[in-house]
Amino acid sequence: MITGVGRTVGIGAGIARRLAASGWDIAFTYWSPYDDRMSWGSEPGATEAIRRALAEHGASTTAIEADLADPDTPARVFDEVEQRMGRVTALVMSHCESVDSGLLDTTVESFDRHFAVNTRATWLLIREFGRRFTSARGTGRIISLTSDHTVGNLPYGASKGALDRITLAAAHELAHLGVTANAINPGPVDTGWMPEEVREHCVRSTPLGRLGTPQDTAHLVDFLCSRQGEWINGQLLMSNGGLA
Repeated sequence: MITGVGRTVGIGAGIARRLAASGWDIAFTYWSPYDDRMSWGSEPGATEAIRRALAEHGASTTAIEADLADPDTPARVFDEVEQRMGRVTALVMSHCESVDSGLLDTTVESFDRHFAVNTRATWLLIREFGRRFTSARGTGRIISLTSDHTVGNLPYGASKGALDRITLAAAHELAHLGVTANAINPGPVDTGWMPEEVREHCVRSTPLGRLGTPQDTAHLVDFLCSRQGEWINGQLLMSNGGLA
């Protein structure tokens, strides 16, 4: 199950396509009202386009619109996925709330919304996964996407930092299930949000001289979800091309 798969160009969609190509069946969540209030807007037909792309790899799919700011949503999503597809073996969390603001201009409402979506929902999703996991020891995977971009982006970076700690705790608290848990920081990936000056700065600051892509993150997630990735556990992994 992959959260935050709302647009065809997003990291979540890239992860979904890569895992489908590796033989996984995919359940994914999206939340159109978030995209509606962002500068890029909603992408008409994105959900069906993503489902078609996954089906081309032979994957069974299900898509669930889910407001992760609602604390009842994680349990409901797991219920729906189990009814339609069976138990969840891997949980990949690429959802987020991200609205730029700093120390002096962040509102309490925005701060609380970021922590509800980025932090509380992550905890509740991991909790549901841990409570329901019944697959063979060593097969379970938890992966979250994080960020260390806090300056000028206070509620996003702070709530993502808390997400890290929750994810890494799961590697130890769910050890009895044989579930691995890792967080990935993909660095700046332009999925339509970058102004030109930010894009140029990131390219200059990266040794390889390019931006990250959804595929870069997807390849790492694919490895972590594989049998070969089992020994990587309890880690915060930087996948940013050496960004300084």
